[in-house]
Formats: sequence, structure tokens, C-alpha cells
Amino acid sequence: MKRRQFLQYTTLATASGLTASGLGWLERQPAHSQSSSGRQPKLIVILLRGAVDGLNVVVPYRETGYYDARPTLAISKPGEGQGAIDLDGQFGLHPALADLLPLWQSKQLAFVHACGSPDPTRSHFDAQDYMELGTPGNKKQGNGWLNRVLAHLPAGRPTQALNLGNQTPLILSGSKSVANLAFGRQAIRPLPLDRPPIQSAFDRLYEGNTNLSRAYQEGLEAREILKAELNREMMQASRGALGPSSLKTNSRRITQLLTGDAETQIAFFSLGGWDTHVSQGSTQGRLARLLKPLGQGLNQLKADLGQTFDDTTIVVMSEFGRTVAENGNGGTDHGHGNVLWILGGQIQGGKVYGEWPGLAESQRYQGRDLAITTDFRDVIAPLLTKGMGIESKHLNQIFPGYSPQQTLALI
Repeated sequence: MKRRQFLQYTTLATASGLTASGLGWLERQPAHSQSSSGRQPKLIVILLRGAVDGLNVVVPYRETGYYDARPTLAISKPGEGQGAIDLDGQFGLHPALADLLPLWQSKQLAFVHACGSPDPTRSHFDAQDYMELGTPGNKKQGNGWLNRVLAHLPAGRPTQALNLGNQTPLILSGSKSVANLAFGRQAIRPLPLDRPPIQSAFDRLYEGNTNLSRAYQEGLEAREILKAELNREMMQASRGALGPSSLKTNSRRITQLLTGDAETQIAFFSLGGWDTHVSQGSTQGRLARLLKPLGQGLNQLKADLGQTFDDTTIVVMSEFGRTVAENGNGGTDHGHGNVLWILGGQIQGGKVYGEWPGLAESQRYQGRDLAITTDFRDVIAPLLTKGMGIESKHLNQIFPGYSPQQTLALI
């Protein structure tokens, strides 16, 4: 094989998520801690890129300031036409999320309001980076907090950590290996490396015991695991029928990997389109059209997981919230505080956590936004310690320079 061809195939293999991201996968780690049920605890993180409007997701319907600031976008009070679904007498759920109500009633769903990153930026890119790094205001860390979580979990199969997407996101970047699963049929599409002569050449090149060789070997193993797990579903799902929404499709694949031989323990994916500057709508409109399939997908994910849901925690977060007041284009602008969602069999749900700061103009952050009273890392911390079995002393390594400011009894 010529050098140019070798480099081309190497690039194709890496872009397709074949090779592991990072060379630190090989470090020895202690035996894996298990949940009380004897099964491995699992964590799914979903990032809503674009800044979802938390005030219309979990509606503070007792706040007159909410309705004064949003004459066309506010969700009506419970009991009124197309009103919010009452949660606790103070907050209501957007009616497009009605599919999540059974999870709330079974106390497997909780929200933390007035939550987020304390950094004041209103840049999507910076805010997402800070949230994925776990170090608000500081990009020097270089690797993501979910990758750092892997350093404190015993090593499993090459598919222990999974990103649903074509490239490893910042939250999973780092020294620990991560498998990337492309969307849709791209997940198991043939690669040049699948051709026997080419794979044989690569196998000979990387048959040694160097870090690069072992990364290649584990990346190849990860691909084979994913192909074996998903190929059957791909075949059955054809027959000319239209596929379900992307969230439902990808949620089922994640479920298959969490419950099957892939032994995936950490999964991440992101959903875009939440930047609602224009035509956001109230109970109908752009935001409602985004929330409906999200709620359905989460509910389906819970159903597909079956008993595995008892040992699974799902976090839904976004980089920041949106302004209290609507703008002149029927939308909302970049804000600060938001709502964070937590689902799972261990969650002490049926409750809206967090200190509510109020929405009067004098109570708003910089006079315009929902203030943050709970750092998002205070929410993640108990999910890692009580949920994933990570010792509290390691939290400072996962979130460098940070000490928990409050204890939330989420689990």
C-alpha cells in the first residue's frame, strides 16, 4: 500500500469513529462498583444545543412578572385553555410534554429550576464549551467532564462510553477511549477498512503493543460490537417504511447498547434547534414542535430500557436559558438561568428542586434574566457519587477547582 493511500484510509477510519479517541484507555482501574440491584449504573446526558427556554418548559405560573413580560408567549395557568400541566401548585409543565407526566407521577422525573453555569457569557459556543468542560469561565482544562468520569470507573469494553454522532464532542474528549456511533444508516456503513486486504494491512501495521496499536485494536473491536448489535435492527426496520423521529430512533439504539453485549455505561448525544429568537410560540409553534418529540422520545427510552431504567440516570441540560421578556420577533433572546431535567429509576422525583429567585425585575439577573441559584455541577455531583458509585473525594478531579455549594437529595 502506498503512503498516500495509507493516510487516506487512516483519515477515513478516524472520521468514521472507528479508532478510539485518546490513548489513555489502557490504564488499569479497580473492579467496577455496582448498584444495589447488582447491575452496572448507567448515565445518559442529553445536551439541548441552542438554549432551550426553561421558563416555558417548567412554567412559574404563580409569577405575575412572567405573564407581564410575555404577553404572547406565556403558557396559560393550569385549568385554563391549553394551560400548563400542574406539577406542584407553583410550577406547571408545557402541555407539549404531556408524555412525561407518568414519569413525574411515578416520581422518576425531577426538575432543578434557576439552574445553570455561573459564567455570565451569552455566547452559545463559549457556554456550551464551559458546560462540557465542567469549568465555567475556563477553557484551559482541555478535556470534558464525562471523559474525566471514565477515569474513575473501572475500564470496560471499548463501547463503555458512547457518543451518538460523527465526532467526539468536547464533553467526552480526553485520554479515555470513546466510541462514536454515526446517525441513522451511517452507523454501520461499510468503510474502506472493511475490505479484507486493507484491514489485513492495518492489522499487520498495528499488531504490536504500543499505545497507538492498542488504540487501533480497541477501536476495531468497538466497531465490530456496534455492527453486531445494530445490524439486526437495521434489517428489520426497512421494508419501505418511514423511520421514526431521530430521537426515537437513536434512543432505541442507545437502549440496545446499554442493555446488550456492548455494555455501554455512559452515553451522550445532543439535539439542536433550540435558539428561538423568532416565532417561538406558546402552546403551539416552534418550541412546542421541538418539545413534543423530545418528551415522546424520553418516554420511549424509559419504556425500551425496561428494568435497566432502574439503574439509569438521564440528564437533559442546555447551555443557558432565555430572557424573561419576549422580544419584538415573537421569540426570546439569550438569557442566564434555566431548568435542568433528571430522569431515572433512582431519582427522588415528583419535585422541582432549587431555590426560586423570583421574576420581578429587581430579582432578575442583570435586570433581564432568570437568576441562577443552583450551579449545574451541584446537580451532577450526587448523580455521580450516589448514582455511579464515584467517591466524593474525586469530584474535584471531575470538576477541577470546584467544591459543591449545596447538597441536593436527588438520589
